[in-house]
Amino acid sequence: MEIYLPIAGMSINFFLILGIGGVVGFLSGLFGVGGGFLLTPLMMMIGIPPAVAAASDSNQIVAAASSGAFAHWRLGNVDFKMGLVILAGGIFGGTIGVQLVKVLRAAGNFEFVMKVVYVLMLGLVGGAMFMESLRTILRSRKQDPGAEGTTVSEHKLGKLFAKMPLKMNFHRSGLHTSAIFPFSIGTIVGIMAALLGVGGGFIMVPAMIYIIGMPTIAAIGTDLFQIVLTSANVTLQQAMVNKTVDLLLALILLFGSTIGAQFGAIAGKRLKGEQIRILLAIIVLALTVKLFLDLVITPSDLVSLAPAKGGGH
Repeated sequence: MEIYLPIAGMSINFFLILGIGGVVGFLSGLFGVGGGFLLTPLMMMIGIPPAVAAASDSNQIVAAASSGAFAHWRLGNVDFKMGLVILAGGIFGGTIGVQLVKVLRAAGNFEFVMKVVYVLMLGLVGGAMFMESLRTILRSRKQDPGAEGTTVSEHKLGKLFAKMPLKMNFHRSGLHTSAIFPFSIGTIVGIMAALLGVGGGFIMVPAMIYIIGMPTIAAIGTDLFQIVLTSANVTLQQAMVNKTVDLLLALILLFGSTIGAQFGAIAGKRLKGEQIRILLAIIVLALTVKLFLDLVITPSDLVSLAPAKGGGH
């Protein structure tokens, strides 16, 4: 069933969009990520303009993360104090990011910059998560499965941030640490939410676990909580400043992702922390390869590989 997307300016299959939303919602609940790091490239692959894909994805992330955050709140997995500190940074960063999008679109460089940043960022994060998770699985099979969380003092960067001022107690996470790093990482994620249409979970969750020292399940629940409000702020500003939010596209994605997120949260309860991390790392690395190929393979290469395929723009 074909539908017309007014802001994107194109027709597309309704069930294709719905299915993509459901899959990404499932991943949101399972991994504690907004899903935008998968959804934005997927939207671009099916022909959605990059700026519209990023802005509309931020919109649907609000719903997907809301559903997942509510599920994790019921399970007691949300550190609200930590989440509010991160959110403050996210709102600040989101405002900066929206203005960056405006400048890049005016210069005609938005799509190229988006893909380059994705490849570099996802490659580094995915590689680090994969190696760390693999080492954990190989070395720690006999450890208490409920003790995957570590203290800040066990991390090199954690030692640095532990010496910073503005220390706060985060009771749900069992931490006493500076609020500077959570605010800073929140700012970075806010910029990415505007520039890339992502919730930032693929950076936020590893940072919470490996640097701040939060338990995996608390990091996931808290990340989803901050994603909701950070993405809502970015969506509002994108609609007002850049006018790139396609509400119809976002609503279809929203419907599918809300349902999928509930199943993802349930599935996450059945997996150990290191299993969740290594699965997320594999998905991130696979997406990195796809985006890298998009950068190095030119349209003429694609035509030569598939000469019978038409419909070019």
